[in-house]
This record gives sequence, structure tokens and C-alpha cells, in this order.
Amino acid sequence: MCINMMSFLPKMMIVLIFFEMFFNVATSQNESIHINYEVSWGRDHISYLKGGQEVQLSLERFSGCGFMSKAYYGSGFFRMMIKVPPKDSAGVVTAFYLHRDIGDVHDELDFEFLGNRPGKKIKLQTNVIINGIGGREQGIYLWFDPTADFHEYRILWNQHQIVFFVDDTPIRIFKNDNYTSVIGYPSLPMQVHISIWNASWATDGGKTKIIWSHSPFQAHFQYFHIDGCPSDQNIPNQDCYSTKYRWNIEKYWQINPRQKKKYDNVRKKYLYYDYCTGKGVTRPECVGHNLTI
Repeated sequence: MCINMMSFLPKMMIVLIFFEMFFNVATSQNESIHINYEVSWGRDHISYLKGGQEVQLSLERFSGCGFMSKAYYGSGFFRMMIKVPPKDSAGVVTAFYLHRDIGDVHDELDFEFLGNRPGKKIKLQTNVIINGIGGREQGIYLWFDPTADFHEYRILWNQHQIVFFVDDTPIRIFKNDNYTSVIGYPSLPMQVHISIWNASWATDGGKTKIIWSHSPFQAHFQYFHIDGCPSDQNIPNQDCYSTKYRWNIEKYWQINPRQKKKYDNVRKKYLYYDYCTGKGVTRPECVGHNLTI
């Protein structure tokens, strides 16, 4: 069989270019933690694996630990690959969140795993804290075992919306519309934080006690590349709203129909708590308005 090399070479070149692009992206995303992050507390409870491309955080009776981004960011697509502690880890919280606590401004966008009970579904809680006012928790049961393998947890934050994703499924949406002038919308730079800590005092009103014989509790993390717009911590970088950053383009002003279908499915099947439907709710956005889509 005779092969026309002139027609074959362009196709081969396209494949090679695509492979090179994929390899470069994969390499840039598979960065060492030391490039973008630093230890925030509990240094002796942090282990670096695979040359810093995977990190293990440990909690035992006397200390947990955490790390945070070196820079502050004014917008972005923030993600982390996480595998949470196995066994009975009720009362142990593994957290991935954006955080600002400077002066009189305390803002947070949280993912919190609330620990495991054998035979029980694992809970993932999200929270939005604006100007120090929290109490906006929502909780879902995960539809997979997050202790068995890594999954991606992602926060999209731009001028139009905040979206929490599990893998490629949106589980919570907080819209920025005119009504947020009453309750606020995060607009000041935040850092990325990751931690594991003892939250038995806050779990089920303090009724849940950590089984310390199962310690150390170990959570694992990967993916330390940050898709965010760096900003001075005190002076917001107006460039962070520019459409030169992909997360600010119109495509990301709302979720698409495919994502909306997944979002509706999660809310229908796996949502176990929503602060807006909780007893005695007084949050202004819960009364006659819907900032969650």
C-alpha cells in the first residue's frame, strides 16, 4: 500500500501540536505546591508527596494544619483535587475556601466536608460569608465516596455570580444582582485556604465526638495551579474584571442548559439543608427574592 506522505504530514503535525499543547497545560497545572502556596499553620502535620505535587494534611488530638495561597485574588476559577479522610471521621472538617479577614471585612466562600460515619452518606457543606455575616449554609449528600479517590472542587467567582462545582456539576449558585446592595457581594481580594481541623465542638451542637483512636486523620490534595487574577490585598485590581480573563466573559455570567440540568438534579436528589428554608430564617435574600438562580 502506498501512503501519500504529503497528505499525511499535515495531519501528523496537527496531532503533534495538539499533544504539545495538552502536555504544556498538564505540566503547568501539575505544579509543586511551593510555587503558589505556603504553610499557614501546623507545619509538622504537613507531608509533601510526589515532589510537592501532592500534599497530605494530618489531624491528631493536639493539632491540625493548613496552607494558603501566597497571593490574594480578585476573581477566578479556583479548584482543588481532594481526597478526604477515610474511617469514622465525624467531627473532622476538611476545608477548601476563599477567605479575607482584614480590618472590618470578613468574606468567605467555603467548601467543608463534615466527616464520615460508617454506612452514612457523606455531607458536603457550602457557605457564603459577606462582611462577617454567615449563616448561609447549604448542605448536600455526595453521590460518590470522596474518601476513595480524588475529585475536583471548584469555585467560580466573577462580577456576575459565584458557582460551587463538584467535578463538573454545579451544586450552588449565588448571583450578583441589584438586591445584593442590601446584603453585599464579595468584591475585595481573597486568599485560597486549605485546612483540616477539629470541629467536634460545632458538629451536632457539640454532641459529635471525634474518635481519636482513628487518628491521624489524613486528607490529600492535588492541583496547585491557581486560575485567578492576582491583586493587592488592600487595593482591588480593576483588571480582575477584564474579559481578558476567561472566567469574566459572557459565557460565565450564568450556567448553561446542560449545567442547569445537573444543578436541578443535585438540588432535587441530594440537598439536605438550605438556610433559606430553615426554621426562623430572616435573611433578606430569602424573602421574595432568589439570588441562588
